[in-house]
Amino acid sequence: METSTLLTTDQVASFVARGFLTLEAVVPEAINARAMEQLPGLFRGWLDEFTGVAPGASDGELLSQRPPRSGTTLHDAYAADSPFGAMVRVPAVAGAIRSLVGDRPVVDHHFVHIKTAGDLHAQGLHCDAIIDEGLAFDIQLFWFPHDVAPGEGGTRFVPGSHLRRVNMDDVARYQHLSGEQYFTGPAGTVVIFHQGLWHAGAPNHGTKDRVMGKLRLNPTQPQLRLWDTSDLAARNRGDDHMFARMEPGSVAAALRRSEPWYEPSTHRLETVQRARLWRHLTGDDGFDVDWYLTRTERRAALSTP
Repeated sequence: METSTLLTTDQVASFVARGFLTLEAVVPEAINARAMEQLPGLFRGWLDEFTGVAPGASDGELLSQRPPRSGTTLHDAYAADSPFGAMVRVPAVAGAIRSLVGDRPVVDHHFVHIKTAGDLHAQGLHCDAIIDEGLAFDIQLFWFPHDVAPGEGGTRFVPGSHLRRVNMDDVARYQHLSGEQYFTGPAGTVVIFHQGLWHAGAPNHGTKDRVMGKLRLNPTQPQLRLWDTSDLAARNRGDDHMFARMEPGSVAAALRRSEPWYEPSTHRLETVQRARLWRHLTGDDGFDVDWYLTRTERRAALSTP
């Protein structure tokens, strides 16, 4: 990416705690308009190809924009004047990508999701993977090139679910979770998900099709202090604990945030998971929130023969 605006420590801490980050209206109008012209055609072209329909003479341009092969370096995957190529080069988007998965990510896949007007089917909750192991993570960019009002098919998702590892649609039976959200927002908004975040396609009660471009990226380098860390030392206190001192605005305060669907015991377990992920991103093996990791690790060390 030629230019970028890196994320702040607060933004990355929020992503670790909640599993998503919203970049509201960051993609310029001209790029969104190009997307609205081309993405629906790409979607129809892919459907025809999957179902064996031969392309027409006018489909050459669309077929030339087939998704890049998995493993293609992002920088080489899209022409700068293509919709996805232009979107990932927007400074705010490029900076978020670099801050979370580095400057050499590869494309896992991309797709265009269209929820037609009046389609009231509600997809089941799922995450786009098998059960993932380890702390390294992919990101998924959900790009909405037009305004999405309430009820118009904005993606449903569950904040704080990303570290509750499940296999694909094991959670499809869950409905109406307290605190779940449906995307609404202005054109040009990009919502970035941790690959484990539970989400689903939502009914479209509106009068226009909802178009969304999705791009999943894999890191190829350690996800270690990739964002703007100029304020990390001040925010990353090691003595911010529930029974000692709690600093407003600290990383620990962000990671301590609960979600409405958490029970108190669940909240504690999720806090530990978040602290582990923060250690992974900072290389600070002494970081903790409310002493949970510290006390369990010390006991484990003392129990070793």
